[in-house]
Amino acid sequence: MSSVGSEWTERRAKRVRVLVAGLMNIVADLNEEFEPEKRRFTLDGHLVGSLGEVIAAAAFDLELLPSSTQGHDAQTRTRPPKLIQIKLTGAKSVSLRSEPEHLIVLSLATGSITLVYNGEGRRVWQECGKLQTNGQRPIGLAKLVDLNSLASERLSQVRPFPPLP
Repeated sequence: MSSVGSEWTERRAKRVRVLVAGLMNIVADLNEEFEPEKRRFTLDGHLVGSLGEVIAAAAFDLELLPSSTQGHDAQTRTRPPKLIQIKLTGAKSVSLRSEPEHLIVLSLATGSITLVYNGEGRRVWQECGKLQTNGQRPIGLAKLVDLNSLASERLSQVRPFPPLP
């Protein structure tokens, strides 16, 4: 299994900062271009999901699981390991397919990476909306912020999130 946390060098942090800033600039340009049509572009999907996984793995010193592992993206280095689901979004909500053991939710909506939720997955799963036709249950970031204040099983953040220009 890959260990992104140990490879998170200052050079890598600077490069990620530049690359993410470029993505955010493209999204801003698309939103401006299609404002008359009221078309909104957000950073989400597999690209943003993978970005969130490597950022969270570095920040919380997690071991990434193989891509597309059912239900979880990483695990702690403790024994026994705790399984972690990671979500990153540029929108106002995230969706879950199943109840994670532990959940970390990050947001790009403010132009920087911010922690929205770090806690037990059970609590969030109980508060998710009804099952959608895509097999996922949504939950808003505002609700996650509220739930974060109640979380009792937080992972320790060992590195800051990379700053964005």
